[in-house]
Amino acid sequence: MRWRVGLIDSCGAAPQAVASARFVDGNVGVQRVTTTTDATGHGTRIAELLTRDRGQAELLLAQVFADSGIASAAAVAAAIDWCVTEGSQLLHLSLGLSADRPVLADAVARAQQQGCLVIASTPARGGPVYPAAYPGVIRGTGDARCAPGEISQLAPDTFGGCAWFDSADGRGQGASIGAAAITHLLIGEPAPLPPARAVAVLAARARYQGPERRRNVI
Repeated sequence: MRWRVGLIDSCGAAPQAVASARFVDGNVGVQRVTTTTDATGHGTRIAELLTRDRGQAELLLAQVFADSGIASAAAVAAAIDWCVTEGSQLLHLSLGLSADRPVLADAVARAQQQGCLVIASTPARGGPVYPAAYPGVIRGTGDARCAPGEISQLAPDTFGGCAWFDSADGRGQGASIGAAAITHLLIGEPAPLPPARAVAVLAARARYQGPERRRNVI
């Protein structure tokens, strides 16, 4: 069974997209379109990373931010619900909101109740971000120790991946790229994948255990 992955991002066109929708902040609405314009390039890079060498994967593109790079919790929640309705088995969010909102927490819980894996990026340092901080979400970030294809296990449900990616439209780097590397690994496994099994797969593949140890420079 092929993976159907809901990508919630700035979402430009992607060859493996089977459906797309745009969610407008404020008055959240859905526009069913075949392609969306990615003003930032972020979603385009994430889509390319997720599907590289993953020819059987299908993408659902949910655009929640455009040139501003800012998304509301309501827009992200609506995107989650749409992806689940469209048959997503895994949701990937290379984004994090600083405030916990009930509308977002409820949407994540509904997705999980439907058996959907949720993977979200989290910064290597700093306070919690959402949806990564919600229970049952697999958290991904960048890890400078990891080369392409390598991952680390930083905590029981937190993993690091290579923090850079050279795509057709430029280099992406940071926690969002590391999180996408985690999802890329998982969609190389047979679908569907229960959350506990997904964590076990990632743990077994981790080259490094524990957080990065940073040397003090004098």
